[in-house]
Amino acid sequence: MKDSNFLKEHNARSMWHPMAHPADSLANPPTIVTSAQGVRITDIDGHEVVDAVGGLWNVNLGFSCAPIKAAIAAQLDRLPYYSTFRGTSNDAVIELSEELRRFFAPDGLTRAFYTSGGSDSVETALRLARQYHKIKGQGQRTKFLSLKKGYHGTHFGGASVNGNANFRTAYEPLLAGCHHIPAPYTYRNPFNESDPAKLAQLCLAALEDEIAFQGANTIAAFIMEPVLGAGGVIPPHETFMPGVREICTRHGILLIADEVITAFGRTGSWSGSRHWGVQPDFMCTAKAITNGYFPFGAVMIAEEVAQVFESDRTGAAAIGHGYTYSGHPVGAAAALACLAETERLNVTENAAARGTQLYDGLQALAAKYDIIGDVRGGHGLMCALELVSDRARKTPIDKKTIGTVQEVAYRAGAMVRVSGPNIIMSPPLILTAEDVQIILSALDAGFAAL
Repeated sequence: MKDSNFLKEHNARSMWHPMAHPADSLANPPTIVTSAQGVRITDIDGHEVVDAVGGLWNVNLGFSCAPIKAAIAAQLDRLPYYSTFRGTSNDAVIELSEELRRFFAPDGLTRAFYTSGGSDSVETALRLARQYHKIKGQGQRTKFLSLKKGYHGTHFGGASVNGNANFRTAYEPLLAGCHHIPAPYTYRNPFNESDPAKLAQLCLAALEDEIAFQGANTIAAFIMEPVLGAGGVIPPHETFMPGVREICTRHGILLIADEVITAFGRTGSWSGSRHWGVQPDFMCTAKAITNGYFPFGAVMIAEEVAQVFESDRTGAAAIGHGYTYSGHPVGAAAALACLAETERLNVTENAAARGTQLYDGLQALAAKYDIIGDVRGGHGLMCALELVSDRARKTPIDKKTIGTVQEVAYRAGAMVRVSGPNIIMSPPLILTAEDVQIILSALDAGFAAL
């Protein structure tokens, strides 16, 4: 390992960081994390903080989960890689598929298609949705609907259904036939409606209107996050996702649940769809499936959809899609160990309890500081603060001010994530009450420094 001076000097010289301007990374060197234990990370200068970001929404079980590390090491000794393309498989991925079938049975999902991560999972679901309709003789169903403010990864398909211009504009033109409806975002929406239940109905009406405008028989699928994550942690009213499910079913449109963030306990339920009592046609997973220790994902497929593919005798259901690392044996071994530990710890209970504590604490900060325009959360360990320079006008805060809050909070003991005017928190699900208090105290210090 090179010394700290070398690492600091060369951090952004020979690499570009994702989701950042290359020049900004040179002018403002990122934090260099060199070790982690439990829910804490340590930087190159030895400063240790509670990681309120959870890696990137994915380290649900913390940074020192021994069973997952042991499973990875053992699998590397046994079989470090082999393809699962037609004609070959491996023991770990077969076992994992049965475990995922059991785990997602309440969601009505019985088959798994493996990927290398969340963006791959979204791309896979979009492709399979189009193919599903072709098998049924409805090849004209090619369009996709999604929510503004939604985030679905960075592939061309995912970017096309994304509802945030930051991930679209520089890469347009994108995939044709992708259309968006307003998100159930009570703080900012075109209806000027702050009541969650009323807003949900207005957004559902907008969905019906868009379907009528596009023609239901041209639409392949609607994709949504059960709780919008990267868009600023936007939880819909409890009636919204069930309403989407009913509309999609009535019009023959597939429902894709993007659960790259919400699957495996983050909402305080085992899946975000289950949190709202909905069974999707496809569910995109990744992130917490291996606790972030190995790039891996799975698209879970509903039994009814699987039957359409498996009963085809024309050849139309042959899947011409996959990745070199689909069903990677090391990833499968990691996922098996991660799922077992996730269930053993019953992380949903702690996610719900600590999520309530964090959400309540953030509301107390909002009562103390006018710069906090909106507090969002209340469904497990995913919360956000939207900062404003004028609370009455909801004027978004400037980059420098929110950067100061983040930096002071880091020095005071907590790593938080900044996205636009939002401070986003998605800490590990093994967080303690004391850890939550450290996060809140660090944020308090950050706001007090302004």
